[in-house]
Amino acid sequence: MRLPPPAAADWQFPRAVAGVAVLVRYAAARGVAPSLLLAGTGLRPADLDLPDRDVTAAQELRVVRTLQRILPGSGAAVGAAYRPETFGAFGYGLLASRTVLDAMELALRFIDLSFTFAIPRAEVVGEEVVVTVDGSGLPRDVRAFLVARDATAINTVLAGLVPGGVGAVLTLGEDAAELRLPVAELDRPLPTRGSPETAAAVCRDVVAPRRSRTGLVRDVQVLLTQRLPDGAPMAAVAAGLGLTERSLRRRLTAEGTGYQALLDEVRSSIACSLLGGRATIPVADVADRLGYTDPAAFVRAFRRWTGTTPGAYRAGCRFPRITGET
Repeated sequence: MRLPPPAAADWQFPRAVAGVAVLVRYAAARGVAPSLLLAGTGLRPADLDLPDRDVTAAQELRVVRTLQRILPGSGAAVGAAYRPETFGAFGYGLLASRTVLDAMELALRFIDLSFTFAIPRAEVVGEEVVVTVDGSGLPRDVRAFLVARDATAINTVLAGLVPGGVGAVLTLGEDAAELRLPVAELDRPLPTRGSPETAAAVCRDVVAPRRSRTGLVRDVQVLLTQRLPDGAPMAAVAAGLGLTERSLRRRLTAEGTGYQALLDEVRSSIACSLLGGRATIPVADVADRLGYTDPAAFVRAFRRWTGTTPGAYRAGCRFPRITGET
């Protein structure tokens, strides 16, 4: 039996803001102000309540560094706070799996929907499943914290999938951790909590936009989304990446794109999502969310992106044309 390799080769992928929220809640319960944990990230406490908000790996890593400095050695304790429900679509996929094996396979296939920095790999060795949580590629100052957090989170979530857990034994090290469980546990059924096919489809839908771009371009898109209400000024996004505007412009050109093109792409995607949803959101409110001070400017931009007006686009989504013979 072979388990699939993890979908992500390293930790530098965007992740949901819920992972940062776990860190902030853990620190807040110990008297640390959220604003202190978020200092230097460009994130505000209100951002933690937005379920569709993504953050860059660098933003979460900055929060980790602050937490490690204030509460050293707390990685394992933080990891124990994670539950499947913490992970959104990823957690739904785990809970909807038919067996422990199905859950492990889904976790590896969609590992870039998790919050992990230490990438796990799993293999069957004799009568055991060995999960290695490798932190060798992580920054030295937070490596032990992240290995302990991520390995403990994996152990905690895995144990919570079936009554009584899976009999796993966790061994933590400075640079890596190892989780061992009997191979027979892979066949254990999970309680029915949804359709595995639907859950996998949801995971694919969520991860697809993240995988469509890589590296710098992907991080720019994440920061653009965060800063849209303020107009997403290039200086703010560049600063969030530790770059000057000139350097950011040059690097985006080398990637075959530009700042305005990415801004239009992000705005267009969000606008279509808002206008095509079930809730009727006023055009002025959509314009405001996208950073336009004048709704008319948004309408002009939307026509340029799509060839139609926001009202016509919304009507088309509400009442799709039915074609064919009558």
